[in-house]
Amino acid sequence: MTFKKDFKQQMVPEWEKEYMNYESLKKLLKEVKNSKKAKDNKHLQHRFSLERAFSGIHLHGGSKHQRDEDIEDQVIEVKTLEIDGSKQLYETKLNEERGEAEERFFEKLDEELNKVNAFYKEQVEAAKNEAILLSKQVETLVALRVKVKSLDSGLQQKESMMSTEVDPNQQTNRSTHHDDEAHSNYKRSDPMEILEHVKIDNALESPVTIKNVFTDSNDNNELSFNKEELRKVEKQLRLVFVEFYQKLLHLKDYSFMNLSAFSKIMKKYEKNASRGASAAYMRVVDNSYLGTSDEVNFLLEKVESTFIRNFTHSNHKKGRKLLRPKMNRQRHRITFFTGFFSGFFVALLVATILRIVSQHLMDKKVGTFYMENIFPLYSLFGYITLHMLMFAANTYFWRRYRINYPFLFGIKSGTELDHRDIFLLTTGHAVIAVLCFLINLQLEMNQKERSYKTATELVPLSLIVLVILIAFCPFNIIYRSSRFFFLRSLFRCICAPFFPVTLMDFFLADQLTSQFQAFRSIVLYICYYGLGEHSRRQNKCRSHGIYNVQYFIVGVIPYWFRLAQCMRQLYDEREIDHAINGSKYLSTIIAMVIRTTFETKKAMTWKVLALISSAVSILLNTYWDIVKDWSLLQRHSKNPYLRDKLVVSHKSVYYIAMVVNAVLRLSWMQLVLELHWRPLHRVAIITFISCLEIIRRGIWNFFRFENEHLNNVGKYRAFKSVPHPFSYYDDDDEEGDGNGKDE
Repeated sequence: MTFKKDFKQQMVPEWEKEYMNYESLKKLLKEVKNSKKAKDNKHLQHRFSLERAFSGIHLHGGSKHQRDEDIEDQVIEVKTLEIDGSKQLYETKLNEERGEAEERFFEKLDEELNKVNAFYKEQVEAAKNEAILLSKQVETLVALRVKVKSLDSGLQQKESMMSTEVDPNQQTNRSTHHDDEAHSNYKRSDPMEILEHVKIDNALESPVTIKNVFTDSNDNNELSFNKEELRKVEKQLRLVFVEFYQKLLHLKDYSFMNLSAFSKIMKKYEKNASRGASAAYMRVVDNSYLGTSDEVNFLLEKVESTFIRNFTHSNHKKGRKLLRPKMNRQRHRITFFTGFFSGFFVALLVATILRIVSQHLMDKKVGTFYMENIFPLYSLFGYITLHMLMFAANTYFWRRYRINYPFLFGIKSGTELDHRDIFLLTTGHAVIAVLCFLINLQLEMNQKERSYKTATELVPLSLIVLVILIAFCPFNIIYRSSRFFFLRSLFRCICAPFFPVTLMDFFLADQLTSQFQAFRSIVLYICYYGLGEHSRRQNKCRSHGIYNVQYFIVGVIPYWFRLAQCMRQLYDEREIDHAINGSKYLSTIIAMVIRTTFETKKAMTWKVLALISSAVSILLNTYWDIVKDWSLLQRHSKNPYLRDKLVVSHKSVYYIAMVVNAVLRLSWMQLVLELHWRPLHRVAIITFISCLEIIRRGIWNFFRFENEHLNNVGKYRAFKSVPHPFSYYDDDDEEGDGNGKDE
């Protein structure tokens, strides 16, 4: 792997613009090389004559190493400029005229060094401040442990455990910044005195869910000093430590990779310019803040030792395992089974098609029965398979274009699924579905055993029961953490008004809106098996009033989820955009109800209303997709009618995506117009259009997350913002005083 690719892979995606711009410097080096070649060709004859004149003279003086250093010192001169006594800027000057290309190269090199140093120093200072706050949190945790233990045992135990705090100000020889007075004050504090000014923060469930956890015993946020409270505080503070430790690791990698990039680019400069300057410039880089600061290493050691002492009972192996991010290992068995299931699926699909053609199934009366009854039952699994396939493609392209989807989703590091894992699940699901359909078809075509007729109808039901059992299986098989993460988000979608809305919640709800036909298939399952239609081998569900009511309600359920989420976001954030977004889903619900009424009554009045409502809904949704969710069609963008920042280098991809999104949205008008395509059955047309909507959703997913990622990058949010479990009365009083003065 080349250094360029390795450098890009090691970048924190949210900090990509703050790394040394290796590619632009390489382009400038090409200009240096080309200008040098032109100059060499111009003076070739003159140099050749000089070499002939002095060909017999060989001068030796001093060691080669000394000569190289002298030459390098003569080539460039790097000046250090101080601004406001703290900020350092570097400026390189060439000691001889070497052309504009080399001057531009060193100007850009200095600019990159100044940028990297400024960003690194800013992040390190923020980390040191965060470590001081974390030190205070640990002190409070230790005091709470002592209090809970003393209350539990009935003895007043005051153990001095305050040496476990994380405080960068303990550093004496390794850090240039000290705050011994503040640190000594913390050490002399009595643990019981600390708790007098402490209250529980309301944000303790997770980094994403900011809601009250201590409901009964902690309504006023006061400490109750019980074991349950202590356990939840420890869990939350453990999350804070893990995220902070991983941030420090990223800072360490940031320093190492940029130092390597400067060293690499200077070696390339020596090669292209044929003059030594690497050692002289790298001395400046090594003496800069990026090369000399070791606060990050110090903080890593202190965080690790404190975490191990306080949360793993001095178990170093367990502590390091919890702190250090888990890396997904590339397992060969995933590749093997993916290929196996893919081949198995193709073979089963070919066998099914040949079976249908050989038996002339579609030309018989039984073919109509299959299209009206059996095909809608199995189409549910087809929708799920296609959606999983599109999501596998999404994860592949997200990784390819360095979109940090695990962070945006809030997935625990090391547990996210990549495209290989999702594709394995997709092919496995497809094999089971097609195999069951082929078994159903084989039993149906068996003319000798009529007793199988009832059994064939139970095959789809057994398949859906199997899928549900696998989804809710409590054992650690088939990606349990991902399954439970999905089920948790699904539960939050169902209970949308009662939970704050996270990105994962509304992303999942948006996926469900593209699966409304699958929801109606579930209603068909309930009617077909619940009302005993399968045993009579007929489908008269539409004659049941309860089915028609469910058919109306179930179709709008996923849109109701999103409408409820928009209302909750409006309540929490007070932004008008959420109300406008909610009105978009309300218009879709109205269009769905009118369209369903038209399907049942077939009246011209309802058809006109369905056309109008569907057109309004399509226009609103298309506008919101492109302008709001994708942030495209911006007039004053440097990329015409796109946006300023783009992940995909080919701009035509965005124009094509906008057109495809609008066309696929319009395809839903077919359900109202009911244009008949003679080669296809009506059920097949509905299934085909539903599949187009799933494909449109897959395209929407990529550009939606690209936009979210770019917005996140603009704020340098590369880590979860985990709330601290404790807050302090003194801090609140200071804030209150400030507010009072303002008034």
